[in-house]
Amino acid sequence: MYSKNRFFLLYLLVPVIAFSSEPSAFGAGDLSSSEPYGLTSNEKVILETKKTLKKVAQKSNYQENQLDSLRERIDGLQGVIENLSRKSHNNKIALQQIKKHNQIDMENSTEYEKRLSLEIQENSAKLENIEGIVSELSKMVDDINIHYVTKVEYNTLVSDINDFKTLMAKELKELSGSKGSSKLSSSKLFKEAKIYYNKKYYTKAIKDYEELIKRNYKPAYSHYMIGEMYYKRKNYAKAISYFKKSSQLYTKASYMPTLMLHTAISMERTGDISHAMVFYNAIVQKFPNSSEAKESKKHLD
Repeated sequence: MYSKNRFFLLYLLVPVIAFSSEPSAFGAGDLSSSEPYGLTSNEKVILETKKTLKKVAQKSNYQENQLDSLRERIDGLQGVIENLSRKSHNNKIALQQIKKHNQIDMENSTEYEKRLSLEIQENSAKLENIEGIVSELSKMVDDINIHYVTKVEYNTLVSDINDFKTLMAKELKELSGSKGSSKLSSSKLFKEAKIYYNKKYYTKAIKDYEELIKRNYKPAYSHYMIGEMYYKRKNYAKAISYFKKSSQLYTKASYMPTLMLHTAISMERTGDISHAMVFYNAIVQKFPNSSEAKESKKHLD
């Protein structure tokens, strides 16, 4: 009896587990993902820009640390040079005073002169060596300064990019407004869009559905229809993004099996095989008796 009850509980849980695997939220177009996919051309530009800014910031920080380290080394060497120069100067003065005043006997004076002369020569050699090192370090600093990206320059670059994005968004909005200036009512515009779609006048149909989205009139269906047209045009990345938005707006639509199938095929044709497999399996599990499930099984096989 216990075994039968256990089997019955497992039987109830299987559909829940199967449906929980359905990718209803869609991962396409998610720029925050570690491995984004299904990106539009604009999203690809934004992603590349983010990567470039990150590399510039890392390079700027690395160069700034290098400069600080080199400056510290140069300051230390300059201190050593000043100390050696001061000692050499004092030795020369002491040697001159010995010769002038003959303060000690000739034998000791000669020995002392030799020692001072030797010390002066050693100090001179050290100075030449250190000056050579300082010269090389200075060249390194100059080279870094040529390619160095300061924080001000980096912030200016970020500001310019943000200004460009704002300008582009404004122009796109104005362009969208000029295209969507239809005076038809939403219901008539909806019928017109469907007529254009049936006649395969996709450019005009997309324009009408975009206007309907702007008016918030049946936005889930409008996103789905635009996705279908991009799918038929083989612009799979755009198709995925519109299918994704449609699914987010209304998950129980009658066209959901077709939406999921065309999403899976779009992923497969853009090389995203792993996510396509997830969608095919989800269709088979959730809509087992549908034509879309049969098509999905073919792709899985």
